[in-house]
Amino acid sequence: MLRGLKLPTHPNLLVGLETGDDAGIYKINNDIALIQTVDFLTPMVNDPYIFGQIAAVNAINDVYAMGGKPLLCMNIVCFPECEDIDLLQKILSGGLSKITEAGALLVGGHSVDDMEPKYGLAVSGLITPGKVITNSGAKPGDVLLLTKPLGTGVVITADKGAMASTEAINAARHWMTKLNREEAELIEQLEVHAATDITGFGLIGHALEIARGGNVQIELFTEEIPLLPQIMDYANMGLIPAGAYANRDYYQDQVLIPTGLDSDLRDVLFSPETAGGMLLALDKDQAETFIRLRRRQQGFVQTVGRVNKDMGSMGTVLLL
Repeated sequence: MLRGLKLPTHPNLLVGLETGDDAGIYKINNDIALIQTVDFLTPMVNDPYIFGQIAAVNAINDVYAMGGKPLLCMNIVCFPECEDIDLLQKILSGGLSKITEAGALLVGGHSVDDMEPKYGLAVSGLITPGKVITNSGAKPGDVLLLTKPLGTGVVITADKGAMASTEAINAARHWMTKLNREEAELIEQLEVHAATDITGFGLIGHALEIARGGNVQIELFTEEIPLLPQIMDYANMGLIPAGAYANRDYYQDQVLIPTGLDSDLRDVLFSPETAGGMLLALDKDQAETFIRLRRRQQGFVQTVGRVNKDMGSMGTVLLL
């Protein structure tokens, strides 16, 4: 989409478009940098309040993935004029609940008449310039940690076909409405080499961004990757979102897949996620510290891979 365009450069632009990071960052002075991101979604659940929460979390988590703190939010709304305005009120209330939980402020927004509802946020955050975390700093020997289980895209697809269990739906909603705030507060105390949150490109796509950014090879331990309840059952039934196949077609040339890997699991790993967890690259000692601190909080974290030198210097993902 940006091919042929001259990308902006500026001495104060710390993170721009080059590596497809979660947000842009502009250095204001030696003590403060501005984080800017935007994201919005079509409804993936029937409950408008829950939808508002999920969309807000999906946007705000981009700031956490850069190591920053969200400050100001603006609503982005597409909504049919013929629809019940109470539905929109519930969507906005859900979003506001997560903005407030994040310690940020809602300062306005913009709405347009559209056939299909859409909602999200433009989010501004702050960070100290020297503490910026990007998706480009992974080093050989690093451990990869994941802070939420995968499978929200599969559950959403199963739910649209009225085939998802209550257990799976509730688990997906729990994780999709969870801010990555606690994890961000932990990584502020540690030396994290690279980070991203898992969203539309799926685990493999976002892992490949880290691999490309650092010119390394990412090894993913497929048997260790945490999944939501009954995900493989739904995958075996073919309940895979279309975005998984788009991701596979786009990324597969740089993904090494063993011939014996279950094709359904492969599709799950390519599947888009909504408001997913963080994928973090840290050295072994820092990873062990993160795991210890996160479990002390009774939070979730799982080791899912490691970083190796990539002999081709292009960045690849290897599924083990």
